[in-house]
Amino acid sequence: MNTLTKELIIELQAEKHKVCLSLYMPTHRSHPENLQDPIRYKNLVKQLEGSLLQKHTPAEARAFLEPFEAFGDDSEFWNHTADGLAVLSADGVFETIIMHGSVEEMAMVADSFHTKPLRQYLQSVGHYHVLGLSLHDIRLFEGDRHTLVEIEPVLQTPKDIEEGPEGEIPEKQTAASSSGGSLGEGRDTRSGNNEKKDDIDKDAERYFRFIANVIYENYSRPTGWPLLLVALPEHHSLFQKVNKNPLLLPEGIGISPAGISIEKLKDLAWEFMEPEYLSQLDKLVGRFLQAKANGKGSDDMKEVAIAATEGRVDTLIIEADRMIAARITNLVTGNTQKKDLLNPKVDDLLDDMGELVTKMGGQVMVFPTDKMPSETGLAAIFRY
Repeated sequence: MNTLTKELIIELQAEKHKVCLSLYMPTHRSHPENLQDPIRYKNLVKQLEGSLLQKHTPAEARAFLEPFEAFGDDSEFWNHTADGLAVLSADGVFETIIMHGSVEEMAMVADSFHTKPLRQYLQSVGHYHVLGLSLHDIRLFEGDRHTLVEIEPVLQTPKDIEEGPEGEIPEKQTAASSSGGSLGEGRDTRSGNNEKKDDIDKDAERYFRFIANVIYENYSRPTGWPLLLVALPEHHSLFQKVNKNPLLLPEGIGISPAGISIEKLKDLAWEFMEPEYLSQLDKLVGRFLQAKANGKGSDDMKEVAIAATEGRVDTLIIEADRMIAARITNLVTGNTQKKDLLNPKVDDLLDDMGELVTKMGGQVMVFPTDKMPSETGLAAIFRY
Protein backbone atom coordinates (compact mmCIF):
# COMPACT_ATOMS: atom_id res chain seq x y z
CA MET A 1 0.00 0.00 0.00
CA ASN A 2 1.20 3.49 -0.82
CA THR A 3 0.64 6.70 1.10
CA LEU A 4 -0.96 9.26 -1.18
CA THR A 5 1.15 12.40 -1.60
CA LYS A 6 1.49 15.17 -4.16
CA GLU A 7 4.82 13.64 -5.12
CA LEU A 8 3.17 10.30 -5.91
CA ILE A 9 0.66 11.96 -8.24
CA ILE A 10 3.46 13.82 -10.02
CA GLU A 11 5.42 10.57 -10.30
CA LEU A 12 2.42 8.75 -11.78
CA GLN A 13 1.90 11.53 -14.31
CA ALA A 14 5.54 11.39 -15.30
CA GLU A 15 5.27 7.69 -16.16
CA LYS A 16 5.22 7.13 -19.92
CA HIS A 17 3.31 3.98 -20.84
CA LYS A 18 1.23 3.03 -23.83
CA VAL A 19 -1.33 1.30 -21.60
CA CYS A 20 -2.33 2.62 -18.16
CA LEU A 21 -5.07 0.94 -16.11
CA SER A 22 -6.93 2.93 -13.43
CA LEU A 23 -9.47 1.37 -11.06
CA TYR A 24 -11.39 3.19 -8.32
CA MET A 25 -14.07 1.84 -6.01
CA PRO A 26 -15.73 2.48 -2.65
CA THR A 27 -14.96 -0.11 0.05
CA HIS A 28 -16.34 -0.94 3.48
CA ARG A 29 -14.65 -1.15 6.85
CA SER A 30 -16.73 -3.80 8.58
CA HIS A 31 -18.47 -7.13 8.17
CA PRO A 32 -20.81 -8.03 6.52
CA GLU A 33 -20.74 -4.98 4.21
CA ASN A 34 -17.15 -5.68 3.13
CA LEU A 35 -18.11 -9.09 1.75
CA GLN A 36 -19.35 -7.39 -1.40
CA ASP A 37 -16.08 -5.52 -2.03
CA PRO A 38 -14.09 -8.35 -3.72
CA ILE A 39 -17.07 -9.08 -5.98
CA ARG A 40 -17.40 -5.44 -7.05
CA TYR A 41 -13.64 -5.31 -7.60
CA LYS A 42 -13.73 -8.34 -9.91
CA ASN A 43 -16.59 -6.79 -11.87
CA LEU A 44 -14.48 -3.67 -12.43
CA VAL A 45 -11.56 -5.84 -13.54
CA LYS A 46 -13.95 -7.38 -16.09
CA GLN A 47 -14.65 -3.85 -17.37
CA LEU A 48 -10.91 -3.29 -17.78
CA GLU A 49 -10.71 -6.54 -19.73
CA GLY A 50 -13.51 -5.47 -22.06
CA SER A 51 -11.72 -2.21 -22.79
CA LEU A 52 -8.37 -3.95 -23.36
CA LEU A 53 -9.87 -6.44 -25.80
CA GLN A 54 -10.81 -3.60 -28.15
CA LYS A 55 -7.14 -3.12 -29.03
CA HIS A 56 -5.32 -6.18 -27.65
CA THR A 57 -5.36 -9.95 -28.00
CA PRO A 58 -6.81 -12.08 -25.17
CA ALA A 59 -3.30 -13.14 -24.18
CA GLU A 60 -2.12 -9.54 -23.98
CA ALA A 61 -5.19 -8.57 -21.97
CA ARG A 62 -4.54 -11.39 -19.48
CA ALA A 63 -0.96 -10.22 -19.03
CA PHE A 64 -2.13 -6.70 -18.21
CA LEU A 65 -4.67 -8.04 -15.72
CA GLU A 66 -2.51 -10.59 -13.88
CA PRO A 67 -1.48 -8.19 -11.06
CA PHE A 68 -5.12 -7.13 -10.62
CA GLU A 69 -6.23 -10.75 -10.28
CA ALA A 70 -3.48 -11.56 -7.78
CA PHE A 71 -4.43 -8.53 -5.70
CA GLY A 72 -8.11 -9.50 -5.85
CA ASP A 73 -7.27 -12.86 -4.26
CA ASP A 74 -5.52 -11.24 -1.27
CA SER A 75 -8.05 -12.05 1.47
CA GLU A 76 -5.91 -10.32 4.10
CA PHE A 77 -6.34 -6.99 2.30
CA TRP A 78 -10.10 -7.31 1.85
CA ASN A 79 -10.48 -7.89 5.60
CA HIS A 80 -8.76 -4.57 6.37
CA THR A 81 -10.17 -2.02 3.94
CA ALA A 82 -11.14 1.60 4.58
CA ASP A 83 -13.61 3.72 2.58
CA GLY A 84 -12.08 3.78 -0.88
CA LEU A 85 -9.49 2.08 -3.05
CA ALA A 86 -7.40 3.18 -6.04
CA VAL A 87 -5.39 0.69 -8.12
CA LEU A 88 -3.13 2.03 -10.88
CA SER A 89 -1.17 -0.33 -13.08
CA ALA A 90 1.11 -0.27 -16.12
CA ASP A 91 4.21 -2.07 -17.29
CA GLY A 92 6.43 -2.25 -14.18
CA VAL A 93 3.99 -0.20 -12.07
CA PHE A 94 1.32 -1.42 -9.65
CA GLU A 95 0.16 1.11 -7.08
CA THR A 96 -2.58 0.42 -4.53
CA ILE A 97 -3.85 3.30 -2.40
CA ILE A 98 -6.28 3.02 0.52
CA MET A 99 -8.44 6.14 0.82
CA HIS A 100 -10.21 7.33 3.98
CA GLY A 101 -13.12 8.62 1.95
CA SER A 102 -15.43 7.08 -0.62
CA VAL A 103 -14.89 7.35 -4.39
CA GLU A 104 -17.07 6.60 -7.39
CA GLU A 105 -16.60 3.29 -9.19
CA MET A 106 -14.42 3.61 -12.27
CA ALA A 107 -12.41 1.26 -14.49
CA MET A 108 -10.46 2.95 -17.27
CA VAL A 109 -7.77 2.01 -19.78
CA ALA A 110 -5.94 4.92 -21.41
CA ASP A 111 -2.49 6.13 -22.35
CA SER A 112 -2.15 7.91 -18.99
CA PHE A 113 -3.35 7.31 -15.44
CA HIS A 114 -6.65 8.83 -14.32
CA THR A 115 -5.71 10.91 -11.25
CA LYS A 116 -8.60 13.37 -10.75
CA PRO A 117 -10.07 11.44 -7.78
CA LEU A 118 -6.63 11.42 -6.16
CA ARG A 119 -6.29 15.18 -6.65
CA GLN A 120 -9.67 15.81 -5.11
CA TYR A 121 -8.87 13.55 -2.16
CA LEU A 122 -5.49 15.12 -1.52
CA GLN A 123 -6.13 18.81 -2.11
CA SER A 124 -6.35 20.97 1.00
CA VAL A 125 -9.70 22.56 0.12
CA GLY A 126 -12.30 20.68 2.15
CA HIS A 127 -9.86 18.21 3.73
CA TYR A 128 -8.24 18.54 7.13
CA HIS A 129 -6.64 16.65 10.00
CA VAL A 130 -7.96 16.71 13.55
CA LEU A 131 -5.53 16.16 16.42
CA GLY A 132 -7.10 15.15 19.72
CA LEU A 133 -4.47 15.86 22.36
CA SER A 134 -4.11 15.30 26.09
CA LEU A 135 -1.19 14.56 28.40
CA HIS A 136 -2.04 10.87 28.31
CA ASP A 137 -3.20 10.13 24.78
CA ILE A 138 -3.45 11.40 21.23
CA ARG A 139 -6.08 10.71 18.58
CA LEU A 140 -5.63 11.59 14.92
CA PHE A 141 -8.37 11.91 12.29
CA GLU A 142 -8.75 12.67 8.57
CA GLY A 143 -11.85 14.65 7.65
CA ASP A 144 -13.70 16.39 4.85
CA ARG A 145 -17.14 17.87 4.41
CA HIS A 146 -18.72 14.40 4.59
CA THR A 147 -16.61 12.13 6.76
CA LEU A 148 -14.22 11.93 9.71
CA VAL A 149 -12.07 8.83 10.06
CA GLU A 150 -9.73 7.97 12.92
CA ILE A 151 -6.30 6.80 11.81
CA GLU A 152 -3.48 5.19 13.75
CA PRO A 153 -0.59 7.67 14.13
CA VAL A 154 2.87 6.68 12.95
CA LEU A 155 4.67 4.30 15.29
CA GLN A 156 7.28 6.79 16.46
CA THR A 157 4.58 9.03 17.92
CA PRO A 158 4.49 8.78 21.73
CA LYS A 159 0.98 8.23 23.03
CA ASP A 160 1.63 9.54 26.55
CA ILE A 161 3.62 12.29 28.29
CA GLU A 162 5.53 9.57 30.16
CA GLU A 163 6.76 8.12 26.87
CA GLY A 164 9.38 10.33 25.28
CA PRO A 165 10.74 10.20 21.74
CA GLU A 166 11.50 6.64 20.61
CA GLY A 167 9.83 5.27 23.75
CA GLU A 168 12.23 6.83 26.26
CA ILE A 169 10.97 7.93 29.68
CA PRO A 170 12.01 11.55 30.35
CA GLU A 171 14.55 11.64 33.17
CA LYS A 172 12.81 14.39 35.11
CA GLN A 173 9.48 12.60 34.87
CA THR A 174 11.08 9.42 36.18
CA ALA A 175 12.57 11.32 39.07
CA ALA A 176 9.26 12.97 39.89
CA SER A 177 7.41 9.68 39.80
CA SER A 178 9.95 7.84 41.94
CA SER A 179 9.93 10.60 44.55
CA GLY A 180 6.28 10.33 45.38
CA GLY A 181 3.72 8.61 43.17
CA SER A 182 2.32 9.41 39.75
CA LEU A 183 1.65 12.67 37.92
CA GLY A 184 -0.51 14.98 39.96
CA GLU A 185 0.70 13.59 43.31
CA GLY A 186 3.31 15.72 45.01
CA ARG A 187 5.45 15.86 48.11
CA ASP A 188 4.21 17.55 51.24
CA THR A 189 6.57 20.51 51.10
CA ARG A 190 5.75 23.60 49.07
CA SER A 191 9.15 23.53 47.37
CA GLY A 192 8.67 19.89 46.44
CA ASN A 193 5.31 20.68 44.90
CA ASN A 194 6.76 23.60 42.94
CA GLU A 195 9.67 21.52 41.70
CA LYS A 196 7.35 18.75 40.62
CA LYS A 197 5.03 21.20 38.85
CA ASP A 198 8.03 22.64 37.00
CA ASP A 199 9.10 19.14 35.97
CA ILE A 200 5.61 18.29 34.72
CA ASP A 201 5.37 21.56 32.79
CA LYS A 202 8.73 20.92 31.14
CA ASP A 203 7.75 17.34 30.27
CA ALA A 204 4.46 18.57 28.82
CA GLU A 205 6.25 21.18 26.73
CA ARG A 206 8.74 18.63 25.43
CA TYR A 207 5.94 16.13 24.73
CA PHE A 208 3.79 18.68 22.88
CA ARG A 209 6.76 19.87 20.83
CA PHE A 210 7.57 16.31 19.77
CA ILE A 211 3.93 15.60 18.84
CA ALA A 212 3.74 18.85 16.84
CA ASN A 213 6.87 17.95 14.84
CA VAL A 214 5.80 14.36 14.13
CA ILE A 215 2.33 15.42 12.95
CA TYR A 216 3.81 18.09 10.69
CA GLU A 217 6.43 15.84 9.10
CA ASN A 218 4.19 12.80 8.59
CA TYR A 219 0.77 14.31 7.91
CA SER A 220 0.50 18.08 7.43
CA ARG A 221 3.48 18.67 5.17
CA PRO A 222 2.83 15.71 2.78
CA THR A 223 -0.86 16.61 2.31
CA GLY A 224 -1.03 20.38 2.81
CA TRP A 225 -4.20 19.90 4.88
CA PRO A 226 -5.12 22.27 7.72
CA LEU A 227 -4.72 20.88 11.25
CA LEU A 228 -7.46 21.43 13.84
CA LEU A 229 -6.54 20.94 17.50
CA VAL A 230 -9.00 19.43 19.97
CA ALA A 231 -7.79 19.71 23.56
CA LEU A 232 -8.65 21.13 26.94
CA PRO A 233 -8.46 24.94 26.91
CA GLU A 234 -5.35 24.99 29.13
CA HIS A 235 -3.42 22.87 26.60
CA HIS A 236 -4.10 25.02 23.53
CA SER A 237 -1.74 27.85 24.44
CA LEU A 238 1.16 25.52 25.25
CA PHE A 239 0.75 23.56 22.02
CA GLN A 240 0.54 26.79 19.98
CA LYS A 241 3.69 28.00 21.75
CA VAL A 242 5.85 25.00 20.78
CA ASN A 243 4.24 24.39 17.36
CA LYS A 244 6.10 25.22 14.13
CA ASN A 245 3.47 23.73 11.80
CA PRO A 246 2.16 26.57 9.58
CA LEU A 247 -0.96 24.52 8.81
CA LEU A 248 -2.16 24.46 12.43
CA LEU A 249 -5.25 26.65 12.67
CA PRO A 250 -4.91 29.51 15.18
CA GLU A 251 -8.16 28.52 16.91
CA GLY A 252 -9.29 25.05 17.93
CA ILE A 253 -11.95 23.15 19.85
CA GLY A 254 -11.60 23.51 23.61
CA ILE A 255 -12.86 20.17 24.90
CA SER A 256 -11.28 16.92 26.05
CA PRO A 257 -10.91 14.48 23.12
CA ALA A 258 -11.24 11.49 25.45
CA GLY A 259 -14.45 9.56 25.04
CA ILE A 260 -16.08 11.80 22.43
CA SER A 261 -17.73 9.87 19.61
CA ILE A 262 -16.45 10.24 16.05
CA GLU A 263 -19.91 11.31 14.90
CA LYS A 264 -20.05 14.12 17.46
CA LEU A 265 -16.47 15.17 16.69
CA LYS A 266 -17.24 15.17 12.94
CA ASP A 267 -20.11 17.60 13.49
CA LEU A 268 -18.01 19.87 15.70
CA ALA A 269 -15.04 19.80 13.33
CA TRP A 270 -17.06 20.55 10.20
CA GLU A 271 -18.94 23.33 11.97
CA PHE A 272 -15.52 24.82 12.62
CA MET A 273 -14.02 24.06 9.19
CA GLU A 274 -16.95 24.84 6.87
CA PRO A 275 -16.49 28.64 6.89
CA GLU A 276 -12.81 28.15 6.01
CA TYR A 277 -13.70 25.70 3.24
CA LEU A 278 -16.35 27.97 1.72
CA SER A 279 -14.06 30.98 2.03
CA GLN A 280 -11.30 29.25 0.05
CA LEU A 281 -13.72 28.19 -2.68
CA ASP A 282 -15.27 31.66 -2.90
CA LYS A 283 -11.85 33.34 -3.09
CA LEU A 284 -10.75 31.14 -5.96
CA VAL A 285 -14.06 31.62 -7.80
CA GLY A 286 -13.69 35.37 -7.31
CA ARG A 287 -10.18 35.26 -8.73
CA PHE A 288 -11.44 33.41 -11.80
CA LEU A 289 -14.34 35.79 -12.44
CA GLN A 290 -12.05 38.81 -12.13
CA ALA A 291 -9.43 37.22 -14.38
CA LYS A 292 -12.05 36.34 -17.00
CA ALA A 293 -13.38 39.93 -16.95
CA ASN A 294 -9.81 41.18 -17.51
CA GLY A 295 -9.13 38.79 -20.38
CA LYS A 296 -6.86 36.61 -18.22
CA GLY A 297 -9.22 33.72 -17.64
CA SER A 298 -11.46 31.42 -19.68
CA ASP A 299 -13.85 28.47 -19.47
CA ASP A 300 -13.61 27.71 -23.19
CA MET A 301 -12.15 24.22 -23.67
CA LYS A 302 -10.11 25.03 -26.78
CA GLU A 303 -8.75 28.30 -25.41
CA VAL A 304 -7.76 26.68 -22.13
CA ALA A 305 -6.09 23.77 -23.96
CA ILE A 306 -3.91 26.15 -25.96
CA ALA A 307 -3.02 28.17 -22.88
CA ALA A 308 -2.16 25.00 -20.95
CA THR A 309 0.16 23.85 -23.74
CA GLU A 310 1.91 27.21 -23.71
CA GLY A 311 2.33 27.11 -19.92
CA ARG A 312 0.05 30.11 -19.39
CA VAL A 313 -2.39 28.49 -16.94
CA ASP A 314 -1.74 29.52 -13.36
CA THR A 315 -4.76 27.73 -11.84
CA LEU A 316 -7.20 25.26 -13.39
CA ILE A 317 -10.50 24.42 -11.72
CA ILE A 318 -12.09 21.17 -12.92
CA GLU A 319 -15.44 19.64 -12.03
CA ALA A 320 -15.26 16.57 -9.82
CA ASP A 321 -18.27 14.64 -11.07
CA ARG A 322 -18.10 15.37 -14.80
CA MET A 323 -16.39 13.06 -17.27
CA ILE A 324 -15.77 14.28 -20.83
CA ALA A 325 -14.91 11.40 -23.14
CA ALA A 326 -12.52 13.16 -25.49
CA ARG A 327 -8.85 13.72 -26.09
CA ILE A 328 -6.77 16.66 -27.23
CA THR A 329 -5.71 15.85 -30.78
CA ASN A 330 -3.73 19.01 -31.53
CA LEU A 331 -1.86 20.82 -28.75
CA VAL A 332 -1.20 23.80 -31.01
CA THR A 333 -4.79 24.48 -32.06
CA GLY A 334 -6.49 23.00 -28.99
CA ASN A 335 -8.67 20.75 -31.14
CA THR A 336 -10.32 17.81 -29.38
CA GLN A 337 -11.91 14.59 -30.59
CA LYS A 338 -14.87 12.96 -28.87
CA LYS A 339 -14.53 9.26 -28.12
CA ASP A 340 -15.99 6.58 -25.84
CA LEU A 341 -14.43 6.14 -22.38
CA LEU A 342 -14.25 2.41 -23.10
CA ASN A 343 -11.77 3.25 -25.86
CA PRO A 344 -8.37 2.19 -24.42
CA LYS A 345 -6.75 5.34 -25.78
CA VAL A 346 -9.15 7.82 -24.15
CA ASP A 347 -9.18 9.28 -20.64
CA ASP A 348 -11.46 11.96 -19.20
CA LEU A 349 -10.55 15.22 -21.00
CA LEU A 350 -10.72 17.16 -17.72
CA ASP A 351 -8.24 14.77 -16.16
CA ASP A 352 -5.91 15.15 -19.15
CA MET A 353 -6.15 18.95 -18.89
CA GLY A 354 -5.26 18.75 -15.22
CA GLU A 355 -2.24 16.59 -16.00
CA LEU A 356 -1.09 19.02 -18.69
CA VAL A 357 -1.40 22.05 -16.39
CA THR A 358 0.47 20.29 -13.58
CA LYS A 359 3.34 19.36 -15.91
CA MET A 360 3.64 23.03 -16.91
CA GLY A 361 3.87 24.15 -13.28
CA GLY A 362 0.25 25.21 -12.76
CA GLN A 363 -2.12 24.45 -9.90
CA VAL A 364 -5.16 22.19 -10.34
CA MET A 365 -8.20 22.26 -8.04
CA VAL A 366 -11.14 19.84 -8.17
CA PHE A 367 -14.47 21.46 -7.24
CA PRO A 368 -17.90 19.98 -6.50
CA THR A 369 -20.47 20.68 -9.20
CA ASP A 370 -22.46 23.20 -7.16
CA LYS A 371 -19.37 25.37 -6.66
CA MET A 372 -18.14 25.43 -10.27
CA PRO A 373 -18.02 28.97 -11.74
CA SER A 374 -18.71 27.71 -15.27
CA GLU A 375 -20.92 25.30 -17.21
CA THR A 376 -18.16 23.71 -19.27
CA GLY A 377 -16.54 21.61 -16.52
CA LEU A 378 -13.43 23.77 -16.23
CA ALA A 379 -12.30 27.31 -15.47
CA ALA A 380 -8.76 28.61 -15.93
CA ILE A 381 -6.86 31.60 -14.55
CA PHE A 382 -4.00 32.59 -16.87
CA ARG A 383 -0.59 33.85 -15.87
CA TYR A 384 -0.67 36.36 -18.72
